[in-house]
Amino acid sequence: MISLGLLFALPLAAAAQQSSSSSSSSQAPSDSTSQQPAQTGPLRLGGVERAGSGIQLEPSESLFDIGAALNACGYDADLTNSSPVRQKVRDDLNAALQDSAEARDARDKVCAYISAHNLGDSTRNLSQFVSLGIYLNPPPDLTPITDLTELPPDAAQVVEILPLLRTFAETTQLHLIWVRNRPEYEEFIARIHDPLTKAILDSNIYLHQPVSSYDGRRFLVFMEPMFAPAAVNARVYGLDYVVVFSPTQGAEVRLDDVRHMYLHYLVEPMIYARPQSIDRLTPLLKTVQDAPLEFIYKNDMVALTTECMIKAIEARVMDVGFPKPKKPSQVKQRSDMEKYEADLADYERRAEVVRQRLVDRDMRLGYVLTDYLYGKLAQLEHTNEALKDSIGEIVYGMDVQHQVSVAKNIQFYPEGTREFVGRTPVRQPKGLDLAEIKLMKGDRAGADEMAQKALAVNPNNPQAHYLKARIAVLDADPDSALDEFNQVLKLSKDPRTLAWTHIYLGRMYDTQREPDRPRAISEYKAALAVRDARPDTKLAAEAGLKKPFAAPKREHSTSDEEDNEPIDPTGKKEKEAYRPK
Repeated sequence: MISLGLLFALPLAAAAQQSSSSSSSSQAPSDSTSQQPAQTGPLRLGGVERAGSGIQLEPSESLFDIGAALNACGYDADLTNSSPVRQKVRDDLNAALQDSAEARDARDKVCAYISAHNLGDSTRNLSQFVSLGIYLNPPPDLTPITDLTELPPDAAQVVEILPLLRTFAETTQLHLIWVRNRPEYEEFIARIHDPLTKAILDSNIYLHQPVSSYDGRRFLVFMEPMFAPAAVNARVYGLDYVVVFSPTQGAEVRLDDVRHMYLHYLVEPMIYARPQSIDRLTPLLKTVQDAPLEFIYKNDMVALTTECMIKAIEARVMDVGFPKPKKPSQVKQRSDMEKYEADLADYERRAEVVRQRLVDRDMRLGYVLTDYLYGKLAQLEHTNEALKDSIGEIVYGMDVQHQVSVAKNIQFYPEGTREFVGRTPVRQPKGLDLAEIKLMKGDRAGADEMAQKALAVNPNNPQAHYLKARIAVLDADPDSALDEFNQVLKLSKDPRTLAWTHIYLGRMYDTQREPDRPRAISEYKAALAVRDARPDTKLAAEAGLKKPFAAPKREHSTSDEEDNEPIDPTGKKEKEAYRPK
């Protein structure tokens, strides 16, 4: 799930404060309506013009530029599960970088900036740059759409990347790459339009909420395949609710996360309209201080109530994992209807167990009003009342002391089990990644077999040739290694693979029976010229230039077989910086 606590901290706190100051009575459900923070001017979030619809699904070239820069600098998260267009753009970028030293210089400066602003957490690292991308004018400007003092804190802390990003985009002709791949973006949008529309309509239908005409608020959905599919980012800026997501390799999207944000879009105005009723619930905040909640939910009752309501709605409409019985279209005999009613009752019992399990989990995570609101929503399902017409009574009619007592008896999950924090899952190895693991474990035969199978499918697979080249080095077969490495240089567009191919060749020339130092130096220089921009690559190439590569010394052995063991130019026993990752 996506973590929304920090993302909503500023808007919710501001709205709550404004709401509190606009009302004076808490004695009735119909509190004075408060307004959310006003948005000054028609901001073009993500470079998108303000249209006549409150709900928009768009691509964004400014987000594309941010994603392209991150990918050029080693952002590989969930790459194998990403849409093929992500790899296509990366290949286009690598080709542009190979053809231009100026582009490589620009890339290196961007990468250095990104590295210097590493927050030590993959989710937060990505989030700060996505946040900035949302608030940019489209290329070639790539300037903030608002005053720097009004940028979100995470975006403001990386805003100085923009001059570097503009140079990178210009020197790599990033706009042409965007134009070349734009049709695939449009195809994805067309493909997900219907399921996204259904998710939105289903939410409105459940809440008896009509899809309103444009009222100044927007729900913006940006699709950007250059980010990991597991990374869904959400933002609220004034009256605009924004979601940035990426499709998977099979063009699937995490609609549950998009719907979660859409429920914020629907529910928050209802909560904001009753600040005095929410103030009555403040004693509940004391009960959640030890819960694994983010700071905003422990200190802002509006934020906590909103999230509890959304989680209650999600529990009511969740997919329980088994189908609901269909009412027979034709009833031929009474037993048909009796069977349907029995099946339906059984379904409801089983479904309730699944739903209640989710509610219990949310309660133990600290969303202590979820169970109460879940029950109230169940009652509403038997009426034709809309949530917006009933929410005043639901909130104002709550027995606060009873809910405090319930919350005090909850055994919260420990800090380490917070499931709501969005994190990119560890990528599961497959294909030639498994062959790399075999080679790492010393199973050369197994790795070689997998490489051969990959080449049988595609003789021009650079990763397979790269794998076979290193196996040949370990097998003391320099001729085969040289042939395979040359194939890699012809076929690969990946800067890291190319750079390390040159490093391997340099080490081979340094360690052959008659060392060829000039050729080794030429290879190390070629590795630096590729500009992989990774520190270990630079260290290894520069070390090779300073002095010839030397295989690690071995202790004396009485075994002729061990004495005749070939020198390992891979330097596996050298310090970590010399080894490619």
